[in-house]
Amino acid sequence: MEMAIPQGALALMEALEAAGYQAWAVGGCVRDRLLGLEPHDWDLCTDALPEETARIFGNRQLVLAGLKHGTVAVVTAEGPVEITTFRTEGAYTDSRHPGWVAFRRNVEEDLARRDFTVNAMAYSPRRGLADPFGGRADLKNRTLRAVGEPERRFREDGLRILRGARFAARFRLTPEAETLRAMTALAPTLALQARERVYAELCQLLLWARGEDLLRFAPVVTEAIPELKPMVDFLQHNPHHVYDVYTHTARVVEGVPPRLALRWAALLHDVGKPAAFTLDEGGVGHFRGHAQMGAELAGEILRTLRAPTALREEVQTLVACHGLTRDLGRLGEERPIRRVLRRLGEPMVRALLALDRADDGGKGTPSEPEPFDAFEARLEAILSAAPCLSLRDLAVNGRTLMAAGIPQGPALGQILNRLLEEVGDGLLENEASLLLARAKALAAQRPGLSS
Repeated sequence: MEMAIPQGALALMEALEAAGYQAWAVGGCVRDRLLGLEPHDWDLCTDALPEETARIFGNRQLVLAGLKHGTVAVVTAEGPVEITTFRTEGAYTDSRHPGWVAFRRNVEEDLARRDFTVNAMAYSPRRGLADPFGGRADLKNRTLRAVGEPERRFREDGLRILRGARFAARFRLTPEAETLRAMTALAPTLALQARERVYAELCQLLLWARGEDLLRFAPVVTEAIPELKPMVDFLQHNPHHVYDVYTHTARVVEGVPPRLALRWAALLHDVGKPAAFTLDEGGVGHFRGHAQMGAELAGEILRTLRAPTALREEVQTLVACHGLTRDLGRLGEERPIRRVLRRLGEPMVRALLALDRADDGGKGTPSEPEPFDAFEARLEAILSAAPCLSLRDLAVNGRTLMAAGIPQGPALGQILNRLLEEVGDGLLENEASLLLARAKALAAQRPGLSS
């Protein structure tokens, strides 16, 4: 077989071969090429020792941060290409790092240390495909299989458990029985992993996951995020919901667009339900206050995972407000929608609408598109009229008001916010002379500024 390799990586392989060494493309780039995908980057492996690789490319820009692990990165016009010496590894003592690394001269030994068969392939233009563990067949059969003994692979590095779930979701692979059993049994070792690494893997999983992935890997996901465990098999006792809370959540995640904050919000939107649950005299379940409770829990979860502040705050807002677009759509008035637009901004309101639609569609009962359609129609009508949504949209500003004799200070900001509210509610035209007159009237009412 022949495999197209970018010119930059191919030139490095040819230089290694010309110096008397083997050169192979390895891992994810080979897997992606076999799937007909464009690899994100190209990694090479070789029997050249790290210092020999550095010598061969001594006239090139090198990155030597991984030198002690056998990796030399060579900067090409297409980006850095990592070249790693064939190696084998000793026992892992912390579910992350090998006790020792030894360099080898055989590509099969190098492939034997890798996580899954679909990642344990190498390709050489001179030698063809090296596939000692049947990765190509597993790709064809859409099977996720650990290299060698699954339990050993996952004890070496617990993060491989989440990576396996990610690969299964992205490439539509079904884990074979022993691999899935070991992933499930060793999922508690995820607690030993750095939270940042767990968060990074969860992000990738969420972007690719379907509902069935989150259900299949529920024991893994709930070990990575223990706060989700109470949701599993938690029956809602509600005529609007067929599924338990976790199954409903999995369906909602699949139902929203693959935007990171939105997927996280979908995963966490009902995390407050178990704690908020009450059962009335008729045997119907209620979850009063679960949105706010969920927002607080979501914040704690994402802080623990070291998520960026901006994402955490966006997710918390979406969780706290979920259901709002349905309620406002039923209400049938524009003024509350204008206020939500001013408070949250258009991007957040559109994300909230997407979450609420998916939430409604994930109940297992007939969906109710009418309030969402009504909300969206009014939203579009408001936006098409170029609404005044922020202070910068006002026809006056602080300098304008001070020039009109209103002194700088807290009252000035209060007046501007009052003008924005009245313009946004349609009570006042966004015209400078009208705004100035209203501002002077408000200033005369100090200190309360109430009309």
